[in-house]
Amino acid sequence: MSSTRRKDFGVAPVELKKLFGEYTIARLPVLAPIPSWGDGEGFVSISRGEDELSVICMRERVPGNVRSEGDWACFKVAGPFVFGETGVLSVVKPVSENGIGVLAVSTFNGNYFLVRSRDAAAAVDFLSAAGHRVA
Repeated sequence: MSSTRRKDFGVAPVELKKLFGEYTIARLPVLAPIPSWGDGEGFVSISRGEDELSVICMRERVPGNVRSEGDWACFKVAGPFVFGETGVLSVVKPVSENGIGVLAVSTFNGNYFLVRSRDAAAAVDFLSAAGHRVA
């Protein structure tokens, strides 16, 4: 798909912001305390599931002895959106349908998604072609 041709993905155009820096997702044991290195500037998401504690944060803060995955670019979908509003994260459809993996996270006031840093430029092209604006 050409970056100049707009394809309709069934969602109204939205404003997105590419956040500064590279992110990573770290995996800790399920009962590990929330690490102090996880908090700081940039986007942070801390989730505890039944078998792990995951921390998404700026890559530079994660110690080398902690299992982590990848170099990710983070985008914020401008909002706020009403809870339960459908289709908010369908903004990533033009990215995922073009073979780029997406990691999506929602907070109280916002929606974020991450793509591998090497795919960030292509993701911006696909989002722009779908009519979205990326700052």
